[in-house]
Amino acid sequence: MAKKILIVDDEPNLVKILESRLKVNGYDVISAYDGQQGLDKVRQEKPDLVILDLMLPQLHGYEVCRQLRADSVHRDIPIVMLTASGKAGDIQEGINQGANAYIAKPFKPEALLGIIKALLWE
Repeated sequence: MAKKILIVDDEPNLVKILESRLKVNGYDVISAYDGQQGLDKVRQEKPDLVILDLMLPQLHGYEVCRQLRADSVHRDIPIVMLTASGKAGDIQEGINQGANAYIAKPFKPEALLGIIKALLWE
């Protein structure tokens, strides 16, 4: 059975590119375009991994991450923060909030796929 990945990003073009790349690599993909929708989709869809932007409408990525880590049902879902903010302080804050990995945009799709495979033990 294919692993399910949730992409939470407010850039529709990036979401489409990621969806396409992930589907070609055998993943089921679902998407959300703001932080609250992302939390709702985690609870409804139970993804195996979340790719999470930081700067989102409704709820900031840090808050989404914090809420998922505080939720006993969803706290173990791997989270990859994928964001335009590559400052050292932002990276550290992402890790402090519970992200398993942090990738700054622009990024190499192969690097993201490698991290996904490592986090999903593939």
